[in-house]
Amino acid sequence: MTSIKENISSFDNKKIKEINLDKSIFGIEVKEDIIHRMVRYQLAKKRSGNHKTKGISEISGTTKKPFKQKGTGSARQGSKRSPQMRGGAVIFGPQVRSHEHKLPKRIKRLALKMTLSKKLKDGKLKILNEFKISKPKTSLFKNKLNNMKIDSALFIDHSEIDKNFFIASKNVPKVDVLPLAGLNVYDILKRDFLVFSENALTGIQERFIK
Repeated sequence: MTSIKENISSFDNKKIKEINLDKSIFGIEVKEDIIHRMVRYQLAKKRSGNHKTKGISEISGTTKKPFKQKGTGSARQGSKRSPQMRGGAVIFGPQVRSHEHKLPKRIKRLALKMTLSKKLKDGKLKILNEFKISKPKTSLFKNKLNNMKIDSALFIDHSEIDKNFFIASKNVPKVDVLPLAGLNVYDILKRDFLVFSENALTGIQERFIK
């Protein structure tokens, strides 16, 4: 069997028809270490890396000795900018840098497939025929979510997202709406349910079959 049958529903939670999901995308073995590698890769890319301390060349101050070299009973000092002095430099402190690291393309693709398979296996994947709502009302959107027994979800549409749908979802906690191009492992795992539009589902299957 190369496909898995799944229901397509309306936003009112009424079954419309069935669709076949490609087993090579939605039915593969889930390996947590692969998914973990992808999440680490995404979070590393998001880090700003702008933490920094000043080296001795960046500290303002005179090069004159802070006190005479001999006769004080204290260790000799060459500069007020030295790291052992108050307000001096920091040795081996953090510098501005990118935390991004490389991850092979095949691992990225595999991690996304495994995440999709995990959602389906856990019963947390839903497919709607379209993402449309009559009015841009948050209360109306929340009522429809309650009918589907969803309180945390990532909605994925193909490209252009219905304006009313997007506006109505903006003020709902724990709900994200993304185009298919923005589909990623971290955002899928961040929410309880993953909800595809029928067009988006067709797009993701075409993307992996290429």
